[in-house]
Amino acid sequence: MAVTISPYASDALPEGTVDVAVIGGGAAGLNGALMLARSRRSVVVIDSGSPRNAAAEATHGFIVLDGTPPPEILRRGREQVRQYGGRIVFGEVAAARSAAATDGDLRFTLTLADGRSVSARRVLVATGLKDVLPQVPGLWQHWGRSVVHCPYCHGWEVRDEPIGILATGPASIGHAFLFRQLTEDLIFFAQGTDLDEATRTRFAARDIRIVDTPVREVVNDEDGALAGARLADGQVVARRVLAVATRMEARTEGLEGLKLPTQDLPDNMGRGFATGMAGTTEVPGVWVAGNATDLAAQVGAAAAAGALAGAHINSVLATADTDAALTAARGDAPTP
Repeated sequence: MAVTISPYASDALPEGTVDVAVIGGGAAGLNGALMLARSRRSVVVIDSGSPRNAAAEATHGFIVLDGTPPPEILRRGREQVRQYGGRIVFGEVAAARSAAATDGDLRFTLTLADGRSVSARRVLVATGLKDVLPQVPGLWQHWGRSVVHCPYCHGWEVRDEPIGILATGPASIGHAFLFRQLTEDLIFFAQGTDLDEATRTRFAARDIRIVDTPVREVVNDEDGALAGARLADGQVVARRVLAVATRMEARTEGLEGLKLPTQDLPDNMGRGFATGMAGTTEVPGVWVAGNATDLAAQVGAAAAAGALAGAHINSVLATADTDAALTAARGDAPTP
């Protein structure tokens, strides 16, 4: 069996029951854990070490930390959670389920892929999402660098380059106008997307060229950099950047036992967990924060959602602790 090496120092998995288990160590998970640890809650973050933005050279659009490499932000985040007693454990959750408790409170058992397990009173799911790109040969090779998805995350870095919009559906139409703000040289590869006359007229007004012939593959130059798109008729259209509105899917693996409801975005843009206020779900004791529920959230928004969920979890636990103390004071505590 292959052994996966942790990209960072991993803490020991806690024994006994912790107040909160956080699944996912990205911006949302770490910020949620930070809020909980600062409230003196016992918290463990289970993190697989595979963030969505791993391919990006820097994080942008996040004040103070703009331009900081994603691994550095996560490194600082782990240090800060640990500073308040939280634990960060490298691992992947293979199964999660609710478990019977003898004290009237909730319990959840998380089992990791290596067989270890941890018990928790509450769970915060912050697994993030995965981007699904079109099946165009050569596209993944440049993901996060010359193949981008977000004009706010990467736009400044690709400004004034010859950019191609590789359409994936109606959402790519709006994508085109956002990237047109960044370059004078923009081509829209329709890829079968239906463009009515009004849209074509608006594109023409902004000097956005439309290519209706399908893209067959991505072409590289002699140095391996993205050089263009080869069409189905063999023609190569020179481009240095391709922008793709990916389909975004929440990472749900290993969480099936929690039976969390999901919901679709319009135009087949993605699927994430359904949540209410502060990341609450229909499953008592389980919250979701970050890209797993808000598929369009950037790092700052995901971190803020994690903080809000963490604060709400702490509040719910404070009520549960008070109820338990009151029950004990009355002498009618449940019998184990």
